[in-house]
Amino acid sequence: MKHILLACSAGMSTSLLVSKMEEVAKEKGEQVKIWAVAQDKVIKEIEKADVLLIGPQMRFLKKKLSKIAADANVKMDVIDPVAYGRIDGEAVLKRALELLKEVN
Repeated sequence: MKHILLACSAGMSTSLLVSKMEEVAKEKGEQVKIWAVAQDKVIKEIEKADVLLIGPQMRFLKKKLSKIAADANVKMDVIDPVAYGRIDGEAVLKRALELLKEVN
């Protein structure tokens, strides 16, 4: 099972995105656990994740979170703003799965 953590400023704006991603994963037969947290909970939750995707509004934290993610052996990226705005669960799930396939 793949564990995908989404983080945004308050943890609420990603909840609908999580639902959309879970729908797509189910359709595609992907075994995933996807959950969302507020930015202040990332450090506590990151050890449970394989991938961390942060909301576009948190781009300013990318450098800091990249280091934390690397130390935890977790892949990390910023969610594409267009996919985020459209609540495009398929595009965001695809990016998460691509990150998992990347070799360090």
